Amino acid sequence: MAAAAAVAYVLAAIVVARGGARGLGPMVPAWGLHAAALAWGLLGSQPHFGFAPALSMTAWLVLTSYAVEHQLFPQMRTRWALCALGAVAVLLAALFPGRAMHVAASPWLALHLTLGIACYGLFAVAVVHAWLMGRAEQQMRRAADLSSTLPLLTLERLTFRFVAAGFALLSATLAVGWFFSEELYGRAWLWDHKAVFSVLAWLTFAILLVGRARMGWRGRRAARVLYAGALLLLLAYAGSRFVMEVVLGRGGWGG
Repeated sequence: MAAAAAVAYVLAAIVVARGGARGLGPMVPAWGLHAAALAWGLLGSQPHFGFAPALSMTAWLVLTSYAVEHQLFPQMRTRWALCALGAVAVLLAALFPGRAMHVAASPWLALHLTLGIACYGLFAVAVVHAWLMGRAEQQMRRAADLSSTLPLLTLERLTFRFVAAGFALLSATLAVGWFFSEELYGRAWLWDHKAVFSVLAWLTFAILLVGRARMGWRGRRAARVLYAGALLLLLAYAGSRFVMEVVLGRGGWGG
């Protein structure tokens, strides 16, 4: 199923790159197969989760968000790079499915993971919009045709809306982890690398939102802070789980 989704994404990327389609039609089969592969990994007889499924779900959420926005803003192009991202993500999850989740896991774990993945998805969408914003700004400086992209102010407004929503979910994720750490992981809250990176990411996004509200941060400065926070957040879970699962060859849910 993952291989079929990857092939469908590659075919969609080729069609889009050659200018054969402006709508989302080529991406729909790949998007559906990707969703089915994710569901099989999470809802199958032996549910698995890890850094690669987390990245795969994040990529799927980015594609879903982009598809919704495409309906609201038809001038947004279908990007072949997003198709390539989906292909890499779904294959990565197939190669590294993660560790089996305990059947008797705390219900707080499901909430914690759901909030965390949704948070990853929102910030990933914000990063994509920040990249589009930077690209539109460059095109504007070169006096290029901007008819196929959103206005710069619209992109900026959407970027910060996703940042604000992601910040709210990140705050909720940290709160659940803090108050229910012993039930989630069998131990009280510890300042390990995952916790440190998560809090640093939270502080970075908080500074970004305050800078935007109080000092009018925008453009490249705001994008740099956003990229820094997104990198810290990526290291917090996906990075640490990659080290545990791939480099060290372990990754139990209590670790």
